[in-house]
Amino acid sequence: MGSNYGAAVAALLALCLVNTAPAFAATPTPADKARGPAKSPAPAGAPRTDLLTPTDQVRGTVNEITTILKNPALKTDAKKKDRRDLLRKAIYARFDFTEMARRSLGAEWRNRSTKEQEEFTQLFTDLLERAYLEQIESYTNERFVYGKETIDNDFAEVQSKIVTAKGEEYALNYRLRQAGKEWKIYDVVVENISLVNNYRSQFNRIISNQSYDELLRRLRDKQIQTAVEKH
Repeated sequence: MGSNYGAAVAALLALCLVNTAPAFAATPTPADKARGPAKSPAPAGAPRTDLLTPTDQVRGTVNEITTILKNPALKTDAKKKDRRDLLRKAIYARFDFTEMARRSLGAEWRNRSTKEQEEFTQLFTDLLERAYLEQIESYTNERFVYGKETIDNDFAEVQSKIVTAKGEEYALNYRLRQAGKEWKIYDVVVENISLVNNYRSQFNRIISNQSYDELLRRLRDKQIQTAVEKH
């Protein structure tokens, strides 16, 4: 897939794509994944967050980010800091970076103190920002189409695809968990490749072959390979 994969991952992580289709009604997940009934979709135009489906909430963040990216007043280099601050605010509101960090670190997370977990979460978040924020800003109106949404108690998955200007399509899935009235993204899957699993494999190799301290050193020194670089 080459650089197109990296662009797809960046676009997915940032939610910086135009929605071109309405969300489908929520449907039950397969038997090996779903153990609870699917929730009903929100009524059209419902303003209350607690009535919005995961897809509805993703769409809201999409609209917020595309508005920032398309704003002529924010496109200049002089406005780079303001633009990125606004992008961070929108992205951080929808992504659960602590959960992403926990899942990416795997079993090692339980061996770490609260302070160490917080440090790792910050380093992991910094890694994602370095990997994708600049590519987010290269947004060129790729189309984003929603597919099936499934809800299993406090977890959900939204299937979708990105369509590039060349007509290439990539399958994208969002994995979310419910936090109060919000649905927070904790993993994204591009062409059946999980972002969290990708990093967990890399982190586990470093810890097994060397140490947790070596993993932290590489994160601090920006020596961790990103999903964009790997493809």
